[in-house]
Amino acid sequence: MYNAKGRYALMAVFVIAAIVCLFYDQTQLAAFGGLLAAFVLWSHFKHSSIVLASKYYQRGDYEKAERILAEVPNPDRLAKKRRGYYEFMRANMALKKNEFDVAEHHFQIASRFPLGGTNDKAFVLIHLANLALRKKDKERSIAYINRAKELAVTSKAKDIISKIEKEANSL
Repeated sequence: MYNAKGRYALMAVFVIAAIVCLFYDQTQLAAFGGLLAAFVLWSHFKHSSIVLASKYYQRGDYEKAERILAEVPNPDRLAKKRRGYYEFMRANMALKKNEFDVAEHHFQIASRFPLGGTNDKAFVLIHLANLALRKKDKERSIAYINRAKELAVTSKAKDIISKIEKEANSL
């Protein structure tokens, strides 16, 4: 659970340790240090700082979460499980800034990746339905609502779906 600078420092420590081990003819330790550096590099591209960002996001510190998410070198390289959370957090932060088109884009991407459970996926679809309502696009809103109904588990999600459905039908 390091940010990018922490991972770079950790990689440097492992590489330096591997070089020192090579200097003292400790090839097995050098190989192990190189392996650890390679693992941290792989982790940097596949998992990045998503867990750290979600920690700040859950606390309500959206500035830190956004700054840490900006460190992600290439979201397309993230592991599937991390990409869904990345896009979900980006979308919610865009909603807080009233950037509805950006939020819709990130929610669209998040809907294609696995999240915590079916209820989390239902909330992504609820957000998409709400954004479609904002654009007065009844067909898309109803399509998102119908899909969210299949996935919703909690009474809160079902309540929100019924409210959005009533509003969509009144368009």
